[in-house]
Amino acid sequence: MNVPNHVAIILDGNGRWAKAKGLPRTAGHVQGAKAVEQICEDAYNMGINYLTVYAFSTENWSRPDSEVATLMNLLRSYMKNSIKRAQKNNMCVRVLGDKSALAEDLRASIEELERATMDNTGLHFQIAINYGGRDELRRGITRLAEQAAAGELKPGDIDDGRIAAQLDTAGLPDPDLLIRTSGEQRISNFLLWQLAYAELYFTQVPWPDFDKDELARAVEAYQNRDRRYGLVKEE
Repeated sequence: MNVPNHVAIILDGNGRWAKAKGLPRTAGHVQGAKAVEQICEDAYNMGINYLTVYAFSTENWSRPDSEVATLMNLLRSYMKNSIKRAQKNNMCVRVLGDKSALAEDLRASIEELERATMDNTGLHFQIAINYGGRDELRRGITRLAEQAAAGELKPGDIDDGRIAAQLDTAGLPDPDLLIRTSGEQRISNFLLWQLAYAELYFTQVPWPDFDKDELARAVEAYQNRDRRYGLVKEE
């Protein structure tokens, strides 16, 4: 089976899922966090080696304070419990995004989790927190400019490889498949560089209801795509 090596998911619809059930938006985020834990196991059992989820964007800070606080507390809880879970499942966990804006205790938990799981050889699981594709590119380009200004790099030597090496995803393969839940059909500033040739799959299912069967449907759709990478298909 042609299973994508790397799947990226925009976790959308937590609030709408909760509203439809007469629950506060925060309840949707709690249920969405549970869905993330399960989909990691399902993805790896399906043969997917890399899974990247968009958990909190640079724009999400503008949401109501209570919702932001709930999301941060969910992330704290996830980080606290993830080391044991990741070791049990041989999972390598990495956080993408600008960590400098996060609370000190959360940054410490992220560092501990990444360090503890870095040598694991199972699913490579990336969580994008305080992440924005434009912000990632800006940070990477700034580092390249600083290297050039210091005489460590000639501007003409900057190629795709050097740019990719400065991104949060350095060392990771680009996603083969992007999934967005809950009906929206846009990438919302997610992995702008990395998604250049990814297949896009949109589903009406809100993230808390996204399960193994929904993932299988997305993978089946991917298997029916003709990936050409800009080349002409030979008859």
